[in-house]
Amino acid sequence: MSKSPKVILLSQVPLPFSKIGSWTTLYNNYLEKDHKIDYIVCPKSDKKYDSVKYSYTNFTFWHKIQRKFLKKKNLEYFQALDKFINPGEKYIIQIVDNYGMVKPLKNYLISKGIDKQCYIQFFYHGYPPYDYSDSMQNFYDIIDEIILLTNDSYIEHKKKINVLSNYISILPNGIDTKKFSKISSSEKTKLKAELGFKDKKVFVWCSQDRPKKGLHVILDVWRRIYSSQKNIVLLVIGCNPRETMDGVIFLGKIPNDELPKYYQISDCYLFPTLCQEGFGLSLIEALHCGNYCIASALGGVPEVLQYGKYGKLIENPHFISEWGQAVNDFLEGEFETPEVPNDLYSSEKWNTKMNDIIETAKNRMQNNSAK
Repeated sequence: MSKSPKVILLSQVPLPFSKIGSWTTLYNNYLEKDHKIDYIVCPKSDKKYDSVKYSYTNFTFWHKIQRKFLKKKNLEYFQALDKFINPGEKYIIQIVDNYGMVKPLKNYLISKGIDKQCYIQFFYHGYPPYDYSDSMQNFYDIIDEIILLTNDSYIEHKKKINVLSNYISILPNGIDTKKFSKISSSEKTKLKAELGFKDKKVFVWCSQDRPKKGLHVILDVWRRIYSSQKNIVLLVIGCNPRETMDGVIFLGKIPNDELPKYYQISDCYLFPTLCQEGFGLSLIEALHCGNYCIASALGGVPEVLQYGKYGKLIENPHFISEWGQAVNDFLEGEFETPEVPNDLYSSEKWNTKMNDIIETAKNRMQNNSAK
């Protein structure tokens, strides 16, 4: 009887990852529980997960020369991968969002004569298909399975990619719903007072400070609304302070462990993305903390909010007037904050689904080798 395939995660960042990151947080929750990862190849990390074996990458001056002049990329990863590869075994190799790794990895596996013994899983946290015309077909031919965040992303792939010959799975993001959870009305009132927001309607924006995240849209809305709505405050998390604005508090970058309390005192979460967002992890964090969500109807966001069941979708997010109307409607009580099932987008469900995806891939490999 052949051995069960081993699972290798190739990570471009050290794991555990010390900073805030969506997919690294997901893997952190996963690797601390019942998981099916055997090996991790990544840059050297300060800490380790005790339940996996590591091989660290060592990016030397010689690697830089080869990358620049010989166009050989990721050699440091394949040298680290050599530590785990045994010609007599099968492997599932996971890559997260790193398109540049796929083709060199395939060439490496072919050079080792083990490409038929390996199954490449590509986890894609975007929404539209990967569409670099010079390499798109190569990419979809090389990977064995692509794991998407939403069914709507799958529909986009079917529309735009002529041949999707690989397997496809859907794995929505998941959060720690014990950490990100709703508190009672009395607790919320008390916490609001402690943080200096007593009797205020609190709105939150939380993201990286990039134009495509739409903060400028919300600040424009705030300038128009605040003159007639003095009992509101906007908390901006994740970006450096800008010029002083009435009714806006820039909190800067906040550690992930401190985020829940700001979501918990908030009444409405604003998600004005101007790009085809893959999922929006902060959306479900705010949702589970009791926020009403107002979000752009772009990318995977409508599916995440179940097409309006769990929040207001802005069909034309570049139009300031639509955001202003939605905020005013919320303040006037037009929207009712929904009750959210505790297991909706939970890390527990993510972990279970990840194990199912890995186990299914193992069975495919075993069945194919038996033919």
